[in-house]
Amino acid sequence: MKDSKGSKRSAGPQDTGPTAGITGIPAFNDNYLWLIRQGTLAAVVDPGDAAPVLASLQQQRLQLRAILLTHHHKDHVGGVLELVERTGATVFGPAGEKLPHCDRRLAQGDRVTLPELDLDLEVLDVPGHTAGHIAYAGRAAGVEPLVFCGDTLFASGCGRLFEGTPQQMKASLDKLAALPAKTRVYCAHEYTLSNLAWAAAVEPDNAALQVWHQQARHLREQSQPTVPTTLDLERQVNPFLRTAVPEVAAAASAHAGRPLADAVEVFAALREWKNDFR
Repeated sequence: MKDSKGSKRSAGPQDTGPTAGITGIPAFNDNYLWLIRQGTLAAVVDPGDAAPVLASLQQQRLQLRAILLTHHHKDHVGGVLELVERTGATVFGPAGEKLPHCDRRLAQGDRVTLPELDLDLEVLDVPGHTAGHIAYAGRAAGVEPLVFCGDTLFASGCGRLFEGTPQQMKASLDKLAALPAKTRVYCAHEYTLSNLAWAAAVEPDNAALQVWHQQARHLREQSQPTVPTTLDLERQVNPFLRTAVPEVAAAASAHAGRPLADAVEVFAALREWKNDFR
């Protein structure tokens, strides 16, 4: 993958790529473990598997300084203990969740500031997928604005409600949607095509969605990632951020087979629709 700025460099014996930026390390079937690089130093977000992270660190001759965790699911934390043992990295994570290891527990309004990685991130509480899920919004390795949102917001989708309520998840998505339009959305899974197939069923006449669906198909045909997207795009194509749009509310009501009283009910109906969509 290219770094998030799309830059390229000729590789030499001591030069394995861009010296700053964010790259997605593929893991499992569809996870992205986000590697933040600044010079010879690095941080990683949600390392569910240590092996591909260690391989990237070795290939790029990087020292891992920090691990950022968004929630407790194993595909996001499974590599933490090995990475800490091998690198001594400091682990940051949500205050309200059981984690395999955490040096600094975080909640709404806290900041993670690591000048050596050009990293300054504000912590946002975004419960819904899990009870204590957090996101990190701000700047890292020259990329600004951005958000590492774990499994709360996906490209054209959102996470399932394993531990939270529709009201909590709707509030969390509203919090993320209020970030600047140019914010790059670094979500943790490559779910985009399946999400877009469902979104097209919700809004079949959404021209922006149709264009993005075609672009996303092309990217995946080329084995390229569809993320990060931007909040500007998500506001145009993601039904979960469009509960106030009359066409979205009408589609949700029609699918539910009953009138929906407010945006939370619209969101809940959309989430149930997506749960069963094939």
